[in-house]
Order: sequence, then structure tokens, then C-alpha cells
Amino acid sequence: MADDQQRLEIGHSGGISAPLRFPLRLVTWNIERGYRLNDIARTLQELKADICLLQEVDRNVRRTSNRHVARELASRLGFHFALGIAFEEVTQGKGAFQGQATLSRYPFRAARVLTFQRQSGFWKPRWFVPDTPPFQERLGGRIALRTDFERPRIVMYNLHLESRGPEELRARQLEEVLRDAPSDAAVVIAGDLNTKAGPHSPCVELLRKAGFQDAVGQPELFTTSRGGALAKLFIAGALDWIWYRGPVGLEAPGEVQRQIRVSDHYPLVAEFHERIAQR
Repeated sequence: MADDQQRLEIGHSGGISAPLRFPLRLVTWNIERGYRLNDIARTLQELKADICLLQEVDRNVRRTSNRHVARELASRLGFHFALGIAFEEVTQGKGAFQGQATLSRYPFRAARVLTFQRQSGFWKPRWFVPDTPPFQERLGGRIALRTDFERPRIVMYNLHLESRGPEELRARQLEEVLRDAPSDAAVVIAGDLNTKAGPHSPCVELLRKAGFQDAVGQPELFTTSRGGALAKLFIAGALDWIWYRGPVGLEAPGEVQRQIRVSDHYPLVAEFHERIAQR
């Protein structure tokens, strides 16, 4: 795979040029590659999102009809977008990629990809693994997509931590994000953290120790519909989260939109205000 700068695509399909304004409505959502793109776009419009942190976003992948999911969603919403490439999907055609996308009503000052030093070897192509889609052979690795907004300064990290391997691996990936996070700005860390231990995950402990607050506050809620009752044997609670630190706060806790069944994950929504909120 290319270096971090080459794994980043930035574009816009409208949006406004004015600085970011509050209240700021944030949606984070694992959109399951964008299979149901029309429903995803309609849902984001109905949720009145200002900024969308999306995971599992395909670009030129056979399984999603070779669509550029991030660009199409940005076009329908009239938003700016940044797409960070995590993986090349080697069984899904030439130039097939998947990653995270941040869509925003407001322009961001900067965007960059952080490729984690700690990775799982699970996805690597191997000679004895059939070259067919069910095996999801991939090149690349997990990333965080950082976007910086100014006036006021807010830094957002769009995460999709490793789904394979132990909680310790996810914690080490999160530590790389925490080391990168500035101390002189509002910081939001959100996405699919794959915390199969739910509120008992070491990722939760790391975030709390670093001064972050849970914007939703219901870590026992399942944020994925995948696997039904069987999943409860292996997952202790939320996989998807919104955490924040610095001069932003909430009038009310965020919500898991469990009535929305467009992906195998539910969207999470939080509305931020420019102040410290006591919860």
C-alpha cells in the first residue's frame, strides 16, 4: 500500500465556506461498505447531520457496484469529504479500496491518515487461501482519519479499530491516536472501536484516563445487529462510540439510533455545544 498521504482523498460537493457553527450535530456510523447507499443518504439527511464519521466505506469495489461511496454521499448531502484508505480489497477487482470517510457541512482546515503501527496479520493474502471474496484478502492496515476544523478549533478522529485479535491490540491502536491528539483543542474520537468487551474494554479505560467523556453514556447497549442473540455470547456491549474532550459539551446525552436498520450497525448521534457540559 501507498504511504499515508497517498491514502487520503479530499473533495467537496458543495458545503459552506463559513467556519464551523454550534450546535454541531455529529453522526458516526459503520455503513457496511455502502451496500444500501440510497437508504444511507436518506438516513443522514433525516438525522440532520452536520458532520458524519463513516466506517467501512467502499471505493471502486465490485460488491458495491464499483461506486465511489464517499463522493456519492457527499454529493447528495452537498458536503465536503475526506476519504482515508485502509485496505485494498484484492478479491474485489482492480483498484478496489475500503476505508473511513468524514463528510462535513463545514470545510476542514486539514485532513490526514494515521496508519497504525500495530496491525493484525489476519487479512494478508496467503498462497493457501482461495482468491475469492468470502475470504476478504486485503493489503494495507487499519487507520485513523483525522480532520481539523478551526474557529473554533476541533480535531476529529474517525476510527475503525481491528475486529480480529485481542482487546490489547485495539488498545495499542487507540494509544497511537491518544498520543497524536492535541491538548489545546476540542477533540472528538468516534467510530467503530470493535470493543467486544464493551464497557470493560481497556479502550474505555484509556479514554477515561486521557480525560475523555462518553457522549452516549449507555455502554451496555449493543450498537450492532449482527449475529442476534448469538453475538451476546461474544460481545459485552457497545462496539461504536463517541468520546469528547475539551471546550465542547452536550445539552443531552447522545443516542444509539436502534430503529434504523440500514446497516449491520446502528448510527450514533450527538449534538455538541461550545461549552463544557456537566453530565
